[in-house]
Amino acid sequence: MEQRRQVEDLRLTHLTKRFGELAAVDDLTLTIPAGSFFALLGASGCGKTTTLRMVAGLEDPTEGTIHIGDQDITNLRAFKRPVNTVFQSYALFPHMDIFENVAFGLKRRGIKDVKGPVEEILELVELAPMARRKPAQLSGGQQQRVAVARALINQPDVLLLDEPLGALDLKLRRQMQIELKRIQTEVGTTFVHVTHDQEEAMTMADTVAVMNSGRIEQMGHPADIYELPRTVFVANFLGQSNLFPGRKVATHGDLIDVDFAGHTLRVPTDRTFAEGGNGSDVIVGVRPEKMTIIDEPAPADATDAATIPESHNRLAGTVVDVSYTGVSTQYLVRTDADSEITVFEQNVLVGDRCEVGDRVIVHWASEHSFGLAG
Repeated sequence: MEQRRQVEDLRLTHLTKRFGELAAVDDLTLTIPAGSFFALLGASGCGKTTTLRMVAGLEDPTEGTIHIGDQDITNLRAFKRPVNTVFQSYALFPHMDIFENVAFGLKRRGIKDVKGPVEEILELVELAPMARRKPAQLSGGQQQRVAVARALINQPDVLLLDEPLGALDLKLRRQMQIELKRIQTEVGTTFVHVTHDQEEAMTMADTVAVMNSGRIEQMGHPADIYELPRTVFVANFLGQSNLFPGRKVATHGDLIDVDFAGHTLRVPTDRTFAEGGNGSDVIVGVRPEKMTIIDEPAPADATDAATIPESHNRLAGTVVDVSYTGVSTQYLVRTDADSEITVFEQNVLVGDRCEVGDRVIVHWASEHSFGLAG
């Protein structure tokens, strides 16, 4: 495509949408940087789709404003906004071929010479050879790219994607994640992607905002949110976490000690978001892939136990379930403190796995722990 005009930031200020007594979106203030790939991630009913519909002009806010750069678009009708939307259903015209579907928006605006722009954007989405096919002759992934091309040809400042990959099978969905990111990088348009799929959000987005009950719980680069969740909700929603509720008992330099059912677990102070002194509630969290599982040594044999660094957190228990997933093995361990731990172990050695009923020790580096408010 030819060099397009510079896009501007999308700003939501105190944006609220109430349905009766329910605040579907609750006082949301957010700036989405121009040219970024931004994901609104959350479970059904969290307010992410309502937010998207307000930006698109399909839903009126109860309160608040929506700006693109200096332009207030809060009360503009949908077709007057520099915004286009791609829905999960794609909504292609079945009686038109791909060229005509993509050209539709340009013709509606009175542009007569559509051949060049349409061919250019079909090249971008790698569908130029299929320009004269009907939508029914394309795969789901190809139809999805037609929908993106049709939205982008109008050169919107913001492209809204509402669960766009939900109808695709897993393998095709992963391919399209890469394709969408490539297209966004090439055109430089701001993409706002609404999804409940955490892998989708983390694969494509520069920034992820995790929504819960109409508010944003945490926002940042996907790796930052995953490695250091700040709330129990985020820790559980984005990936899996092992959480151990306890009480703070001491501080040693840049580590705090947390008593969990008689076991001391250490957490870095700069990875702890629970406030309060000794005796206050702290939930210690750790991701399953950060943990190591080993056979519990016999009482007379300290060799294996000595391989665990002194600084590591450790808990003993019994394996109650083993799931082989190919790239890794997932263990469920019931600890002696009567809690359950999930551990992911990469399958490096063939056949070297614990079995149900084995006594084991699970350990992990204290710097991989995070501390959350109890």
